[in-house]
Formats: sequence, structure tokens, C-alpha cells
Amino acid sequence: MRGSVFVPTEFMTAIYKLAQEKRGEHRSLEYLGKRVRIQFDFPLSEIVIDFYDKLKSISKGYASFDYEFADLRESDLVKLDVLLNGDPVDALSTIVHRDKAYEKGKSLVEKLRGVIPRQMFEVAIQAAIGSRVIARETVKAMGKNVTAKCYGGDITRKRKLLEKQKEGKKRMKQVGKVEVPQEAFLSVLKS
Repeated sequence: MRGSVFVPTEFMTAIYKLAQEKRGEHRSLEYLGKRVRIQFDFPLSEIVIDFYDKLKSISKGYASFDYEFADLRESDLVKLDVLLNGDPVDALSTIVHRDKAYEKGKSLVEKLRGVIPRQMFEVAIQAAIGSRVIARETVKAMGKNVTAKCYGGDITRKRKLLEKQKEGKKRMKQVGKVEVPQEAFLSVLKS
């Protein structure tokens, strides 16, 4: 997409920084009094999501943005999968540029860790490209205090109860399904 940004000259460096962050290629620069018109070529995926909001906040509302279709170009894109306990969640899979895959995967996994409720077993949240895991977080298991009813006495009894609980959680992890709440999908889509 060919984008034209009209902005006062004092915000030029901030606009260039934003354009670089959004993989924009500089095309031309034209001074119009105290304002400047800068043309960039952007990938459509970069300007669709939050480019306009960032542009307005950087320029304190003074910038305007106009764009038109330029041409089609090849790009190095990868499919970023989200796995919960090794099972892919198709609704959370996205296509991202290879350069931004790690940051996107890391932020996605961290957000999911915050919104997926704790289960009776440990939940592994992973972001992967193909078979290669690039980011991982773990939602810890809820634990019941199984040693509460053991007062003093033999330590081996407590150890036995904790081992039994550990084996039960292992079995539960193999059988159990992780339910992803609706808020998790919404929070991921907002980012």
C-alpha cells in the first residue's frame, strides 16, 4: 500500500520511527509550508491493525493519513500456532512476518497465561512455527493440601500422599481438556 502522511514538521522523526516499526519503505518527502507530506510503501497487514491510532497519538492528532493500493509483493510470512498441552488451538493461530514472530508469540503466550484459569493439572501454553516452539509459559496446577489431615508423626506418610497426588495430576493431564474462556480470545484479538 502506498501511504501518504501529512504532518507538521516537528513530528517528522516520530513518524519515521513509526514507519520503520511498521516495515514501511520511504518513497518521497515534500515540504508544504509548516507541514510535510511523506510517502511510504507499507504492507497492508501493518496498517490495518493499529497504524492510524499510533499515528494520531504520536502526532497529538495533527497527522492525517491517506493510502492507496500500490502492488503485490512477496513477503516472508509464517503461521504462528498456539498449543495448549500440545494440542493446537486453530482459533488463535495467526500469520505473521518472520521478523516479528518471536515478539508476537511471546506476547500472545504471556496474555493467555494471564486469562486461562488454573486447572487441577499444569497447562503448557506454547507458540510454535511448524514444529519449532518459540515461546512457552505454564499455568500452574491448583493444589489441594493433602497433608492437612496428617498431624506430626511419620514423614513417609506425608511423602506417600504427595506422590499419590502427583501421579493423579499426571493422569489428569493426559486425559483432561483445557477450556479456553471467551475473554482469552477477546484479549488476544485486541492486541
